[in-house]
Amino acid sequence: MPVVQNAPHSDLTYKIIGAAFAVHNRIGPGFKEELYQKMLKDELEAMGLTVEREKPIEIVVSDVVYGLLYLDHVVNDAVLVECKAVPHLLTNLEVAQVITYLAATQLPVGILLNFGRRAVQYKRIFPPKKLDGWKERIAPYLWRPPTDGAKDAAKSQ
Repeated sequence: MPVVQNAPHSDLTYKIIGAAFAVHNRIGPGFKEELYQKMLKDELEAMGLTVEREKPIEIVVSDVVYGLLYLDHVVNDAVLVECKAVPHLLTNLEVAQVITYLAATQLPVGILLNFGRRAVQYKRIFPPKKLDGWKERIAPYLWRPPTDGAKDAAKSQ
């Protein structure tokens, strides 16, 4: 993997990746994503970093609220961290999720972590140079409250 020169927050991302390895070394693969998220938060806070877990981000376009994103972690108000616990290698779909989150939040760097394999897999990800089109790609990642029609359909089943 080529090294990015003058990458934003490189010292901070290095610490986050180190914390992920510490968590994985402690418990290994095979657990649910939520456990890794909680342990990573504790590890980062023990290092003196500020961590917001499950940070809600409201997506508003032209004064219309389209839904919420829940970011796994935001560290020191600067780095987005997305955790996975999947047995497969990270795919372009997971990378695209982080790129979309970066476009939506305007954060300068994200880290995608996978705790689900024998060794932690990580990718440092930067926002796209062109932000056109991110709003169309964000729909699969948004949480939206159920509509009245959805509630009625659920009740009738």
